[in-house]
Amino acid sequence: MIDGLKKIDLHMHTTVSDGTDTPEEIFRKIKSAGISVFSITDHDAVKAGNIIRNCLSEGDPFFIQGAEFSCRDEKGKYHILGYGFDPEHTEIQNLINRGHSLRMKKVAQRLEFLKTDFGIDFPPEEITRLLALDNPGKPHIANLMVKYGYAETLSAAIKDYIDRKKFKSEYIEPEQAIKSITAGGGVAVLAHPFYGSGDELILGIDFEQRIKRLIELGIRGIEAFYSGFSTKLCRDALAIADKYGLYVTAGSDYHGTNKLVRLGETGFDNTQENRKYLKQFLKIFNYEIDLM
Repeated sequence: MIDGLKKIDLHMHTTVSDGTDTPEEIFRKIKSAGISVFSITDHDAVKAGNIIRNCLSEGDPFFIQGAEFSCRDEKGKYHILGYGFDPEHTEIQNLINRGHSLRMKKVAQRLEFLKTDFGIDFPPEEITRLLALDNPGKPHIANLMVKYGYAETLSAAIKDYIDRKKFKSEYIEPEQAIKSITAGGGVAVLAHPFYGSGDELILGIDFEQRIKRLIELGIRGIEAFYSGFSTKLCRDALAIADKYGLYVTAGSDYHGTNKLVRLGETGFDNTQENRKYLKQFLKIFNYEIDLM
């Protein structure tokens, strides 16, 4: 299929993880925004993608199965995006189940930390609703803190309270995520590749060493076009992709009202030079774009 690429957004979240739009709502917004290629990349989950596939009909935007996995090892923190995998594959299901289990454990520990260290507590019915969510996380707790007057904003709740809780172990390692995505027939991509833990920005030689190490583990692409990147960071990412033969993706990291980022806001400048990068990646999924 030859298609004139309008907008592409391969990184977004729904209520299945820490976004505020349901899968059905985000799909309507995707079509209204004129996005022609998209992926739902909820944390440790494929439920939204399964819902989207059932909504698709002829003429709709092109959909790529996706997910995002939070990883850490002795070298740092990474967010690994998986694209085009079989969501029912055993390795993928095992990865999702482990991610979900760790997420639920951290929620319980964060709630206990807030109560013990700051005297922050919520009504039992709120806790029940929180734990009944598909993949509750920091934004859900932060929104409760704002609702009950413990913090003025979501970002303040996370920075000043929730992020003070440190976890020493029990993370998905990047190697595990990459291997599982690959085993499921997918492509592993490093999300917002310059970002480390918290506000950490990894640049220069450190950045290149980080990428080289992940290539050894099987990473095949980087998210060079990203809503939070300056023009220089984007150029640096593209240069690394060229040097090591990596695929390039574009993502907004849209979370609805939980982030000040709009759908399709990826930093992707739809020029012939930039389109060639997306052409290479999309060809994996038999979606071809015209460079003219």
